[in-house]
Amino acid sequence: MIIKKFTAKTEKEALDNAKRELGEGVVVMNVKDVKNKGFFSFLKPPMVEVTVALEEESEKYTAAVSAINNVIASSQTKETQPAQTQPAEAEPVKTEAPASKENSAIEEKLDSLQSLLEQQLQKPDEDKEVKEEKEEKKEKKEETEIDKFMKLLHNTMLDNEVDEKYAKEIIEEIEQINKPNMPFDYALANIYQKMILKFGMPTSITPAENGIKMVFFIGPTGVGKTTTIAKIASIFCVDQKKKVALLTADTYRIAAAEQLRTYANILEVPFRIIYTVEEIEKAMEDFKGYDYILIDTAGHSHQNMTQKESMSNLIHSVDDKVEKEVYLVLSATTKYRDLISIADSYKEMTDYKLIFTKLDETTTLGNLLNLRLYTNADMSYVTYGQNVPDDIEEFNPQSTVKQLLGGKN
Repeated sequence: MIIKKFTAKTEKEALDNAKRELGEGVVVMNVKDVKNKGFFSFLKPPMVEVTVALEEESEKYTAAVSAINNVIASSQTKETQPAQTQPAEAEPVKTEAPASKENSAIEEKLDSLQSLLEQQLQKPDEDKEVKEEKEEKKEKKEETEIDKFMKLLHNTMLDNEVDEKYAKEIIEEIEQINKPNMPFDYALANIYQKMILKFGMPTSITPAENGIKMVFFIGPTGVGKTTTIAKIASIFCVDQKKKVALLTADTYRIAAAEQLRTYANILEVPFRIIYTVEEIEKAMEDFKGYDYILIDTAGHSHQNMTQKESMSNLIHSVDDKVEKEVYLVLSATTKYRDLISIADSYKEMTDYKLIFTKLDETTTLGNLLNLRLYTNADMSYVTYGQNVPDDIEEFNPQSTVKQLLGGKN
């Protein structure tokens, strides 16, 4: 029996192909839909697989029986032949031994032919085993395709500088619900949703329930804190019509203070440089009728304990007096190892939320996910240029995850 599979767009087309190759005597054994393989194969229409058989057992069985009959007939003919006349002086001819050898040969041939018949009659069961083995191999192959797809997503995250630890965790979480024949789009959707959940909902600056809201901006030098403050102040003043005052505690960089003063003049809002805790308390009193007080701070060295202590005292000086929020401003272009060091240093002072700047200066956004998972701090704003107030927006987890998985924003 010949068993063969033919795949085509329709059942009829597959059956026609089978008949052209094997003849009109084919018998349809199974019909099923099969999935296409390869990346994005789920976008293609499914194919139909037709399994056909061509019966050859009757011919083999007839040939085997005929062979047995020939052997049996031959043996009977030899046994019935008359013995030849021997000369008187010759010893009697002994026929027992040759006859015994001949019968033994016949029995061996019969045994061989019987084995042949048994093999031929058992062949359909063997074909079934072969078919099951092929199906099993096919299932393993489908599992391998899913594994390859998951590996592709894993490598894509690594290419976007997602830390190996977090990329592996995400893939393993999805593999726990993985099934051998799970479609690629289902796996991709699961990873997409899982990563969005890991980012969480962004939190932006909101007004205080009562009185003013004091907002501190901390972070290393050169990440764009001052420009970020100007963008947020502009949104509050121009778009939301809120009353805003700007303060700076960055007494180390004159240029930074003058830059913030310039923005304050453009927005026509109060500006003040503060040096001590007493001065920030005075500002709270002077601007108590305002909605927001935004405070710029100086970047500090990780090893400078005096600077760290001074900033910590400044931030906590308003505790239990007004509502406050603290935002750690970081550059998306900074190496992850350095980001960890910065985050740890500021974590010693206070809790914070995350703002990432300079997204326009990098093609990889893995550090956003890395630091979010490392600190468990809420994501807030991202900036992507120097234009005030245009180049800032609330963090968008959907578009960020899309880029991390190889899509374009």
